[in-house]
Amino acid sequence: MNETVRESMEFDVVIVGGGPAGLAAAIRLRQLSPETSVCLIEKGSEIGAHIVSGAVIEPRALAELLPDWKERGAPLNTQVTAEEMLYLTETGSLRVPFLDKFMPHMANHGNYIVSLGEVCRWLATQAEELGVEIYPGFAGAEVLIENNRVVGVATGDMGITREGKPGPNYQPGMELRGTYTLFAEGCRGSLTKQVMAHYDLRKGVDPQTYGLGIKEVWEVPAEKHRPGLVQHSFGWPMDDQTYGGAFLYHFGENLVSYGFVVGLDYPNTWLSPFEEMQRLKLHPAFRKHLEGGRRVAYGARALSEGGLQAMPRLTFPGGALIGDSAGFLNVPKIKGTHTAMKSGMLAAEAVVDAMQSQRAEPATFTQRVKESWVWEELRTARNIRPAFARFGAKKGAIYSALDAMIFKGRAPWTLHFKHADNEVLKPATLTAKPNYPKPDGQLTFDRLSSVFLSATNHEEDQPVHLHVKNQALWKTVNWDVFRAPETRYCPAGVYEVVDEAADPKLQINAQNCVHCKTCDIKDPCQNIDWTVPEGAGGPNYPAGM
Repeated sequence: MNETVRESMEFDVVIVGGGPAGLAAAIRLRQLSPETSVCLIEKGSEIGAHIVSGAVIEPRALAELLPDWKERGAPLNTQVTAEEMLYLTETGSLRVPFLDKFMPHMANHGNYIVSLGEVCRWLATQAEELGVEIYPGFAGAEVLIENNRVVGVATGDMGITREGKPGPNYQPGMELRGTYTLFAEGCRGSLTKQVMAHYDLRKGVDPQTYGLGIKEVWEVPAEKHRPGLVQHSFGWPMDDQTYGGAFLYHFGENLVSYGFVVGLDYPNTWLSPFEEMQRLKLHPAFRKHLEGGRRVAYGARALSEGGLQAMPRLTFPGGALIGDSAGFLNVPKIKGTHTAMKSGMLAAEAVVDAMQSQRAEPATFTQRVKESWVWEELRTARNIRPAFARFGAKKGAIYSALDAMIFKGRAPWTLHFKHADNEVLKPATLTAKPNYPKPDGQLTFDRLSSVFLSATNHEEDQPVHLHVKNQALWKTVNWDVFRAPETRYCPAGVYEVVDEAADPKLQINAQNCVHCKTCDIKDPCQNIDWTVPEGAGGPNYPAGM
């Protein structure tokens, strides 16, 4: 049987991912070099489809990219007007005073609460007006490497049946070839993993550590809506060994974004980030905001939390890593949009420089990052997340306050991460089960009703995009030692143990997957490989939410 010949298209630059980093890079490329052909692909059905909304962003990078963003109608409409940081006990809360002194990273004066999906849709229109070609619904499935240089990507085949054979609607993938390729897939991108492995980009840096962010958008009664209010919390329900906290933002038309982030270096195999997120809504500090409202959206995604210590080498022959693909998130700020955008802009400048000098690698990108405000910002934040990993939640919070007040982020030492997140789970027999309340259908909900709100959809007759490499290893390790932690850390009910009493087996409900990538990160033996499904598969977060 002859191999199917894939069609190909040629561009100067191919960008994988339609989030803030990829779109900013595309815009900057065309600003600097209007004759440069730029193609951007996005695996979601449209730009913003895989970005669950309700985020606080700094407009700094946006103002540098498009100084007249207000006149252009950028959807930054709710400025932060009030903010508070709460330390929670099981039944009460304490407000952290002098937030700008104790936790200056959390101060949000001058920032905006936005629908990040809408911001990305708006950025896409700016890019298209400059001549960028944007192709939503195209999932990058393969990195094209020739003579040790990345020369583009290939999209996945469409119409492959569950048995792995071409179906009646089969269409082969397409090769999108570029002189340079920028990977802006976000956290734990499947193509980024391939590039990192091929060029050993993680050599000499700390293991990356991640968080899982789970988010709901609520519509609340008008009398409860306080547009511009930002509330963050730490403490309960997390124990001292687990990094985590919650946020709540009032924005838009009677909308509230509520979310919970858990560091994936947690040790208790019985912990369920989804259940923790649900039960926190019963706490008085959050209940009062949401009671009487209704959920309108749900989603989840992993976040790269390692900071500078875990950032890989950024460039390689034929391209670069940008945004959360490289780990530009500022963890204590819980913000990455401005740093992701700036990284994309700097990469674009490096690519233009490389094109002009005909160099294979946009090598000036790294130096440009180190000379920018992004590097200084991440450098001053570098010790905060590893302090929580090393000292625990309470002592980590104390260290963070001292780091900010005394050293201003310039301590003469750097704390490091010693373990990858998948290495720290304790056996089921050595950890205690949390007592999670049953969902009440009013404030708290189950996974399946939550996934329904994400509008997640995958074609039923396609190969499962979640690969368990060794089923025997799942039985002897995941089940026998840890009692199937994937059934708890997955926020979408993808993983299920069947025939538990007689012969336990793992069942994968891939159609539920919201593309958070947690299974790819937290599996104890790295035995689960997340790959892209058919293009346009996955969540479809609504516009304006």
